[in-house]
Amino acid sequence: MLYRLKKLVTIRFILTLFLLASVVYAGYAMYYKINYWGFSLFPKTKTNVWTVEADVSFEADGNPIKISLATPKSSNEYKVLDQDIVAPGYASKIENGRLILEADGKEGIQNVYYRILLFDNEAAKGKVTAPTPPAPEAPVWEEKQKAVADEIIALAKTQPGDLPQQIIRIFNQTPPEPTVTAFMPLKKTPKDVAEIISSLLAYKKIPSRLARGIKLVEDKQSFAPDLMLEAYVDGRWKLYNLSTGQIGLPKDFVIIQRGGTSLLDIEGGTDSVVKFSVLKSVTSSFSLAGKRAKLANDKDAFDYSIYNLPVNQQNNLKWLMIFPLAILVIAVIRNFVGLSTMGTFTPMLLAMALVKTGLIPGIVCFAIIMVVGLLIRALFTRLNLLLVPRISAVVICVILIIQLMTIIGYRFDSSIASSATFFPIIIMAWIIERASITWEEEGAFNSCREIIFSLIAALATYAVICNETIRYIMFAFNELNLVVLFLVMLLGTYTGYRLTELKRFRPLVK
Repeated sequence: MLYRLKKLVTIRFILTLFLLASVVYAGYAMYYKINYWGFSLFPKTKTNVWTVEADVSFEADGNPIKISLATPKSSNEYKVLDQDIVAPGYASKIENGRLILEADGKEGIQNVYYRILLFDNEAAKGKVTAPTPPAPEAPVWEEKQKAVADEIIALAKTQPGDLPQQIIRIFNQTPPEPTVTAFMPLKKTPKDVAEIISSLLAYKKIPSRLARGIKLVEDKQSFAPDLMLEAYVDGRWKLYNLSTGQIGLPKDFVIIQRGGTSLLDIEGGTDSVVKFSVLKSVTSSFSLAGKRAKLANDKDAFDYSIYNLPVNQQNNLKWLMIFPLAILVIAVIRNFVGLSTMGTFTPMLLAMALVKTGLIPGIVCFAIIMVVGLLIRALFTRLNLLLVPRISAVVICVILIIQLMTIIGYRFDSSIASSATFFPIIIMAWIIERASITWEEEGAFNSCREIIFSLIAALATYAVICNETIRYIMFAFNELNLVVLFLVMLLGTYTGYRLTELKRFRPLVK
């Protein structure tokens, strides 16, 4: 039994368990960052940020002033990013979802501004349910009014939709029903109509409330909020357009006030008006991660993450985060495919140079440096120099080659020649030295083959690290590097045939 247990619990088995655990952890981390921090799988995903400004103007009469303005709150549709108040001489506070401004006696025209920044709350749309409201109090009507209300509701039920839709449609008929007209005040306003519809719903024990909101449209310089009706039907709150009866929140529409009696209350002033204006800006979803984390109560976790570092340090880490994946590519090419390269990670350093130079200019520069370098190295062989001075001389010659190519590139305006400065000097000298030794010991064919294989491995690595999407994913979801780690370690336990060996050992495979 113990022997079987030892046979089962091998290094490969343990590493497989760690790999599966890292996959689960990385998958959960990606899910959490996408849903709560607003990360995306694509680097150029943008989020609309709306600046909504309320301009309150009125004429002060010299008495103490108190302004009460309904303000948007974070909801299922939008989250509040920031807010600002421009009201010199006023004390301000937010209380029960309303902006309260107070000041001593002032006279003349007064203007105060309230600005708020909103962004789409995509993660919460349709997911947060409101608590069940209590049954509304029935309106106090005389018998005659109740009879008229019953007649209106009976007429409304001939219309399509649920009861709130039916009542709204019966109130918007042209010409209006005489019964409906008799139930309305002589000088009706949209608010009067909404309150009457709400009272009819309360008569039928359906909770409802008025809602005011604004359409997030940049074209309008200033506008008043739209009035809508919310009713609790079929176990959830539904928003109704008072002109058409259409259900649902319009696109790019934010609710400013739910319930209550007024949008703006002013004491100590007359002729009050509130106008709204909207400005849209576009920002990277990634840049909003800190704000989203704060709203998700994860500010401490975000503060100690790499995403809170200065931008220049984040840019450096973006390259470091992609290196484990490049290392995995090299490990697969050498241990599984079986390509022999000039040094273990030389192809990765060449790939980094190709990223700086560009693919075609980089390959041309690499070929020129290698050809000239091998010719100079062949000359040094005839001089019978010691190892360290010989390699040092090769390094100096590589520097001179790069210098000469840079001058030629500048003089003839050639981007290919001037790209030579991005190649790592020591690595190029080492490749030339290694290729020369292989040439002397194993022949020109094997030497050229290793150079070509090194370039192939560098091109495969280049395809990975120059991809913006892959680079972004490895940085944004850096937990994937744990998966790469255990993949590399698991690859180290592979003892089977390499792909390049299958042809040579085909009889044994059979």
